[in-house]
Amino acid sequence: MSEIGDSGPPDDKAAPSPATKRITIDIPKELKAVYSNVAFISHTPAEMVFDYAQVLPRMPRGHVVARVIMSPMHAKMLQAALSQNIQNYERQFGQIKIPLQKTLADQFFQFPTQDEEGSNEGDGLI
Repeated sequence: MSEIGDSGPPDDKAAPSPATKRITIDIPKELKAVYSNVAFISHTPAEMVFDYAQVLPRMPRGHVVARVIMSPMHAKMLQAALSQNIQNYERQFGQIKIPLQKTLADQFFQFPTQDEEGSNEGDGLI
């Protein structure tokens, strides 16, 4: 269970105010985490759609593992939260380096050429 709120440190003398309201969020025990290394983002005037996909090296196809739809306002709040968390991460663990190539996919997902496909016989790949 997680608690989400916008209050600062508790102050026993202060009366509760609307700004100190807390919301309890239940995380279902059967919820499964998924790994995503690709995201597709689209939008309409009323919503932002985030499709999270998984593409594995040497595999010609990936698949969407989760879809999240939110309002543009919530998407912008997510952007701010991600930015803050990345800053905190980099302060603790060091700068996250992004390779300077045409695309990240070019570096991480090198698809086999026709000649290489024949050399993979017996390795369990279909």
